[in-house]
Amino acid sequence: MKVIFLGTPQFGATCLKAITQSKHSVVAVVCQPDKISGRGKKIVFSPVKKLANELNIPCYQFDKIKKDGVEILKNLNADIMVTAAYGQLLSQEIIDICPNKIINVHGSLLPKYRGASPIQYAILNGEKQTGITIMETELTMDTGDILLTKTVDINDDDTYGTLAEKLAKVGGELVVEALDKIENKTITRVQQNNDEATYTKLIKKEDEMLDFNDTMKNLINKVRAFNPSPIANFSLQENTFKVFSLKKSNITNTTSKNGEILVANSKQGLIIKCADGAVEVVELQAPSSKKMTAKSYLNGKKIEVGAIVNA
Repeated sequence: MKVIFLGTPQFGATCLKAITQSKHSVVAVVCQPDKISGRGKKIVFSPVKKLANELNIPCYQFDKIKKDGVEILKNLNADIMVTAAYGQLLSQEIIDICPNKIINVHGSLLPKYRGASPIQYAILNGEKQTGITIMETELTMDTGDILLTKTVDINDDDTYGTLAEKLAKVGGELVVEALDKIENKTITRVQQNNDEATYTKLIKKEDEMLDFNDTMKNLINKVRAFNPSPIANFSLQENTFKVFSLKKSNITNTTSKNGEILVANSKQGLIIKCADGAVEVVELQAPSSKKMTAKSYLNGKKIEVGAIVNA
């Protein structure tokens, strides 16, 4: 079949690559507009655009696909569209362009974790399993019929980055299988049970800050869920520290305040009081610095014991 692929980040690029290596033909790619990054105001291509360019596949970037993309996409005469972390809402007019409509690669086992951040929320909530759902796209978010699913285990050391990579690989395999079955008219559609649906939301800047009134488990899960993006953080003495790894500390302290620095030295590391004990900051990044272990940072910098983070 002739496929139009819509996606933007690495998750989408992995799925796109799988389709290009199948018997199906990707006639065009659609991704979000390029970003401007850094002090040098450099234009940054998304992973999907980079791959499309490498494979010489025409790539379109619409500011608003519902307004700017309809006629262009119609003129491609494709059989089906595939979306995988594209990043824009689609109109019914776009959904109806291709004879086989649109199928979506979603990073959860629907109807659980509908919405924009299913991978992050599975880690945030301490899930041990998640998966990939290939579903038909409807106008309402993530409510379409389920075509295929596959479960993926979440390891204790998985981050958003590692889990997204595992899911994307499965997503690529599953979407090719779905395309084959749609072409052969052997696909089975299963209606979602809306009563079992759960939802995620877009992660905002204010969500990134660690709240040390929370438990060890929740703090550790949040750091995992936000690594490598958008990165959890805390503030101390007007500086913001990004946190890439946390672990449980064996220190017990019932008298200190939540968020209080209990230990800060190059031998024991950086340990902070929380609701049910204490956590050790394993890896961090200080302002205008590179990512390093907390112990390495404390080998040359001083953090006062007794200081309160986010105060």
